[in-house]
Amino acid sequence: MSDNAANETPVSQIFLASDHAGTNLRAAVAAHLSSSGYKVTDLGPDADQSVDYPDYGEKLALALRDDAAARGIAICGSGIGISIAVNRFPWARAALVSDPIAAGLSREHNNANVLALGERLIETPNALACVDAFLVTEFEGGRHQRRVDKLTALSG
Repeated sequence: MSDNAANETPVSQIFLASDHAGTNLRAAVAAHLSSSGYKVTDLGPDADQSVDYPDYGEKLALALRDDAAARGIAICGSGIGISIAVNRFPWARAALVSDPIAAGLSREHNNANVLALGERLIETPNALACVDAFLVTEFEGGRHQRRVDKLTALSG
């Protein structure tokens, strides 16, 4: 564990957002996180009506802007569209994953603050394992910090 990881603050809260194709998985993730004692803020949508993933990706990214200790979980049918939307914001680093190893590496090496999942492409137990790995893994810092800084600088 690096010095940077040793000084990392605990997750303050978790913001969840999805489009209509991610509402079932979002509900399962919310229940899982709440039962694990996390503070969860569900940003919607409220119903299964058709909504646009860029709107909810933006909502999630904006919720993270002022809280460096917060994390986000973004869900759509494939996870692709909503992760692209979240990554439009320089303070957000969304990683689309489908297994717990990748979820952990997204934190350890990339300091991802948003986990993106595709409800149509991942089974719920595997998604929950990804969520757990994402939340318990600390950023390693060191040589990875230089790379994360370069990602932030790319915001143009």
